[in-house]
Amino acid sequence: MASAAASRECESFLVCHINLDRGFRGGERQTELLIRELAARGWRQRLVARRGAILAQRLADVPGLEIRLCSGLLSAAMSIGRPDLVHVHQGRAVYPAYLRRILSGVPYLLTRRVPNPLGKGWLTRRAYRTASKLVAISSAVAQSMSEDLSMAPEDMTLIPSAFDPLPTDPAMAAQLRRQWGGEFIVGNVGALDHTHKGQGDLIEVARQLSGSHPGIHFVFVGSGRDEENYRAQARGLKNVHFSGFQERVGDYLGAFDLFAFPSLKEGMGSVLLDAMDHTLAVVASDAGGIPEVVEQDQTGLLVPASSPDQLGAAILKLYTDPGLRQAMGRAGKQRSDLFRASIMAQRYIAVYRELVG
Repeated sequence: MASAAASRECESFLVCHINLDRGFRGGERQTELLIRELAARGWRQRLVARRGAILAQRLADVPGLEIRLCSGLLSAAMSIGRPDLVHVHQGRAVYPAYLRRILSGVPYLLTRRVPNPLGKGWLTRRAYRTASKLVAISSAVAQSMSEDLSMAPEDMTLIPSAFDPLPTDPAMAAQLRRQWGGEFIVGNVGALDHTHKGQGDLIEVARQLSGSHPGIHFVFVGSGRDEENYRAQARGLKNVHFSGFQERVGDYLGAFDLFAFPSLKEGMGSVLLDAMDHTLAVVASDAGGIPEVVEQDQTGLLVPASSPDQLGAAILKLYTDPGLRQAMGRAGKQRSDLFRASIMAQRYIAVYRELVG
């Protein structure tokens, strides 16, 4: 908790967060974690979000947070007002922050969470380069952004994503295991989106193992645009279960024996931190920033993306070696402590104070 002197310093310092996604995925969870950590330290904050956004609904109980809802980019720019600093948490939100900078001189920093190429339009590049600070959640994201903006990765600040422990009800976890059946549960949590999360490769592994290892079951927690395609792909497989979007993800992590994460691209994969905090060994692709979280042969096994055969072999290796799996789980639990939300907040506070002086 911040000292009294630090709290007094923050009282006249207003930070405006802006995130214009209506849904709730990893970036929105990180925004929520940061806002709650800052609120616990006494910071004055404002959030600009779209009408109907899940993030705004979830943060309605945060003390000291003013929520302003908008309907478009111009409305968002007006909603920002005149804070001391704007923190952009999502790609499209950079344009209202850029406009507010032009109109009122309010500085902004931008957190980039994905290693996707930036748009080639001059406005996008101008808006990014005008930011007082560019923050990347992983070296992979920093490298991608630096190439697009012709900047050195060292010119960007690296602040990894974080997690806050998700509670598990042991009775509910046990009930879930009975519901799914099987002796060994391989779990995945994330939006059902193959071009991003690659769960189709994990369903292919389930098909390959359905005959030789029928006791290994695969559980997918989440919803998304490819859900119907995935259900069709898994038709007839008794070892595949879809649980949909869940609020109490900790209960599901507590019911898993192994966490699989076959993403085709990933800025970092903050859900990996949740899995590691639940003492789960991880099998994941080596895409994007994932290797910056999962240490090969220490906290899990990394395989090339889009490689179902190697993904399946890694799963079988940990299935048949419980001692190795448990050792990796313990190591992951220790490593997850480096990514606490309180640590992330302190790093952002340092950036805020640097920019506002």
